[in-house]
Amino acid sequence: MSPSRLCLSIVLLVATATTLHAQPAAQVVQTQAAQKRTLGPYLYETKPDHEAFSTFNPRKAPPLGELLLEEGDRLAICGDSITEQKMYSRMIETYLTACVPQLKVTVRQYGWSGEKTDGFLRRMDLDCLTFNPTVATLAYGMNDSRYRPFDQTNGRWYEDHYSAIVENFQQHNVKVVVGSPGCAGKIASWVKAGSGTLEQHNLHLCALRDIAIGVAEQHGVRFADIFWPMLQAQVFAPGQHAATEENPYYVAGKDGVHPGWSGQVIMAWAMLRSMGLDGQIGTFTIDPQANTATASDGHVVDSFADGKLTITSSRYPFCGQGDPNDCNTVRSGMTLVPFAEELNRFILKANVPANTNWNVKWGTETKQYSAEDLNKGINLAWDFQDNPFCDAFKKVDAAVATKQAYETQQVKKEFHSKERNSDFAAIVARTEAVRQPLADAVATAMQPVTHVIELTPATETE
Repeated sequence: MSPSRLCLSIVLLVATATTLHAQPAAQVVQTQAAQKRTLGPYLYETKPDHEAFSTFNPRKAPPLGELLLEEGDRLAICGDSITEQKMYSRMIETYLTACVPQLKVTVRQYGWSGEKTDGFLRRMDLDCLTFNPTVATLAYGMNDSRYRPFDQTNGRWYEDHYSAIVENFQQHNVKVVVGSPGCAGKIASWVKAGSGTLEQHNLHLCALRDIAIGVAEQHGVRFADIFWPMLQAQVFAPGQHAATEENPYYVAGKDGVHPGWSGQVIMAWAMLRSMGLDGQIGTFTIDPQANTATASDGHVVDSFADGKLTITSSRYPFCGQGDPNDCNTVRSGMTLVPFAEELNRFILKANVPANTNWNVKWGTETKQYSAEDLNKGINLAWDFQDNPFCDAFKKVDAAVATKQAYETQQVKKEFHSKERNSDFAAIVARTEAVRQPLADAVATAMQPVTHVIELTPATETE
């Protein structure tokens, strides 16, 4: 082989070797880059086997987390006209006041009719942060959907403004619960023709729900899923509650947007459970043979003899009353979600012999239970709709309603009056002088309740 051909062969061999070695190196770099990117998991909510959900594929909601609240927290309940209805917000405050008084949480509601996320972002500094909240719940999205089919630009707009609200709260050391919108029950009367079908509206709201999950995850805060349980309730509740054309069952409200009590219970349940509350309000254990009885924290055993237990309680069960088939009652709303199981456990346990039946009398009502039920524990709060706490509970709830009604006036009328720009501090001082006695009345209404539970053997003829 000539010297020139030998040199050319050597050059080709070197070039080939370089190419062979360089290609795997590039592939390694690409593989390492891919490994740095987190892929998945891609989880969806389980869908009921019903045609109404065929077009919905909602993201899996994040886990609830442990107790978010700390003793002495100041909660701000923020939202649009659904919040301004002062129904779910009232349930939340009454629950925190009566069911977990040991946390000593105080509450203000900031609902504003017609508001979107940009509206609250503009007013949150003066209206809300003035009072140094430590926790905030947010319920926005219905108006942000603009009552039309989903589009990416509006989704980004919602994400940006919801994120800005969360970031502003976090800069002021406020713990946040990001709530999704609820669902729509029909095309609202104020929506112009040609703005999409009801399904398209709900698909838009579902998309905003998923965006809200992303906002919560990005900022490391809690998420409250209102849309998905409300949509399921809307589909199934009419059949479960014997609804007819003459007597319909509304979850999202008669106008399709503003829920009555049934939908409001879902909202309160979603928010409360996202705060990490365990729902363990009280447990009472009776042993008739040993003639002993015990009670959990917040309750004191005054006496026990011959199956009669007298207790003084500083924690109340949540008293949801009304016709369970009437969508405008709290009791009915409690059938749509596991409110009693997850948030309202007021449990009686009894160590009684197997294969026996027993009567439990609480207040004016008496119900019969098997030994198996009593050994496992019965939920007095659910089984006894009319119970010894109802009157005291109503007093607390009425005081909360009065206070929250003034808070709407304080913010919407006084804080946004002409005087605002000249002397906002004077407006705050004047209105707080009116609000404070209303807040004091809520605390004063919360008084210990003494009640009696009687356990007696049931006769065979009963």
